[in-house]
Amino acid sequence: MTGFDVRHLTINGQQIGYRLAGEGPAIVLIHGLASSSATWRLVGPRLAARHTVLAVDLLGHGESAKPRGDYSLGAHASGIRDLMVALGIERATFVGHSFGGGIAMQLAYQFPERCERLVLVASGGLGKEVTPLLRAVALPGAEFVLPLVLHARPHAVLLGLAARLRRLGLRVDEAKTEMWDNYTSLTSPAGRLAFLSTVREVIDLAGQRVSANEKLYLAAAIPTLIVWGDRDSIIPVAHGYAAHEAVPGSRLEILQGSGHFLPRQDAERLSDLVDDFVATTEPATADDRAFQAALRQASAGAQAASHT
Repeated sequence: MTGFDVRHLTINGQQIGYRLAGEGPAIVLIHGLASSSATWRLVGPRLAARHTVLAVDLLGHGESAKPRGDYSLGAHASGIRDLMVALGIERATFVGHSFGGGIAMQLAYQFPERCERLVLVASGGLGKEVTPLLRAVALPGAEFVLPLVLHARPHAVLLGLAARLRRLGLRVDEAKTEMWDNYTSLTSPAGRLAFLSTVREVIDLAGQRVSANEKLYLAAAIPTLIVWGDRDSIIPVAHGYAAHEAVPGSRLEILQGSGHFLPRQDAERLSDLVDDFVATTEPATADDRAFQAALRQASAGAQAASHT
């Protein structure tokens, strides 16, 4: 086994796949929909030079179990907390990509004592807009269509075509290639059911239906880095700008020329940003009194606004 291979652990009766490498301040890497800890195969080893890096296969994804059950943000957050406890990782910087960004924010909200920093990479949960493909997956009946669309044979044909186009020097849409690679990994009925259950927890025909925007003010006490590609065709970069405005003291980095799948498309720049962010910020410390004050201030402001 090399430094960033998949390992396995049984937690609460379910097999969990994860990757663990390095020593130092802990960083937890959380992948997006239909993906796995392999999302971080280029980022994890870079960060492991100075950090303990944990990348998890979310339940229903990768080499983790795919039971019928709860695939909400809260359930995923609790699962990561349980894995951290089992591995003896008390606190960490949470780095979430796409759907994983929503889970990272949920972790910080549910378990603030475990969150030192937040890094949101092209994060979900910050606005309604999302690619029409994901809205279509949330439609009733998608479970009958997916086995036809995500068949191994057309996938192999398209991968071969993409390889030939690259050899000819022609540009291939890396975002669509990554999405296709992710979705065609859902070859088993259990995997497809878990994927659909996860999507329907956060997306409907109108777009993303779970939003952290009304709670972003609570992140003011947590060092927060927001990273987006200016060519993101999955979740608009406008969500990153809006989140930066909503989180006092947050840092925003827009990567020019990059799309949605930054851990694959721009691994070196992303790794350097996370590394620098951890090195130049002090970890948050959970403080119930500060949390209480923020809640009361927000409540008072809402009441004042309702009377104007």
